[in-house]
Amino acid sequence: MEDATRIELEAAAFRRLRKHLMDSRRDVQNIDLMNLAGFCRNCLSRWYQDAAHERGIEMSKDQAREIFYGMTMDEWKSKYQTPATAAQGRNFTEAFAENVGETGD
Repeated sequence: MEDATRIELEAAAFRRLRKHLMDSRRDVQNIDLMNLAGFCRNCLSRWYQDAAHERGIEMSKDQAREIFYGMTMDEWKSKYQTPATAAQGRNFTEAFAENVGETGD
């Protein structure tokens, strides 16, 4: 497979994953994604930001999130985020440290 074709397919798969998480499964909370899979929507937006930085494109965390979410983080939270349970919070602390790092940077 040619590199250009592979890149197009990877980009299409990413767009479909984003659409699935943002449109079809808004009910799935970021904390549940992180606890079960080791990544969440915020991770995906951070990876997008990292890719921009690798190409010399300046992009803040908030800009990357707004691109990924299609709205500000505050808007997403007010529309779709539910409060976390104590158990989710405990699991998240461990999952975040294991998969993202202590600071998330």
